[in-house]
Amino acid sequence: MSLSEKFWNASIDELKQGYVYEERDRNGFYVCLVCGKAFEKGVIYKENDTYYEAEKFTTLHIDHVHGSMFNWLLGLDKKLTGLTDLQKGLLRAFRQSLSDGEAAKALEIGSTSTVRNHRFTLREKAKQAKLFLAVMELVEEKPEVSSPFVSVPRSASMVDERFAITEEENAEILKAYFKEGVDGPISEFPKKQKRKAAILRQLIKRFEIGREYTEKEVNAILSEVYPDYVTLRRYLIDYGLLEREDDGSVYCVKI
Repeated sequence: MSLSEKFWNASIDELKQGYVYEERDRNGFYVCLVCGKAFEKGVIYKENDTYYEAEKFTTLHIDHVHGSMFNWLLGLDKKLTGLTDLQKGLLRAFRQSLSDGEAAKALEIGSTSTVRNHRFTLREKAKQAKLFLAVMELVEEKPEVSSPFVSVPRSASMVDERFAITEEENAEILKAYFKEGVDGPISEFPKKQKRKAAILRQLIKRFEIGREYTEKEVNAILSEVYPDYVTLRRYLIDYGLLEREDDGSVYCVKI
């Protein structure tokens, strides 16, 4: 099964609920992470004789079409979840609030102590996953002192050789992601750092040096580029291109 980049960019809470909210052309949509179907905010949807607002209808769509997100996620390949069939069976039993004895009997795996050991192992696995996510987020953020954009104007070359991009590479990246030209939207926000760097350096050009922006103004500019403008805003700050007051009241180009 091929999962979308939208799926992989979703937060834990969004994965649990099965959908994300995004803005397109000034309209809001609730988008199913499983199939990509979108439901417009403000539109009333009908099922049988009942009417639902968009977000509620999105949850019904996920339950009726894909089953619960718990079962759908658990049904993914082991390569994606890292879970064995036995572990999946145990998790289903735990979700049903079965006791260790009932789970052992239902899964035919022997004693309650065996189930208890598996329960402990799964909890440890969850702790490890939580720590790993924290570490990976820190890797993505990178310490400010090593940012390739710290204290350099947007026209300067990047300092960190890991992010060095030739003019030819930069042009190819922009052409690949700005399919309607550099003044238009991007087709997606890549994971690779070089590509992010090229896109962000282009985006900062949409802001005037010396001008102060409110968060709403920043969001308005970035929402024309990509639905997930919050991610773009965060990376512009993380990469030292955009800076803001601690209370988020003022944003400006970092020079």
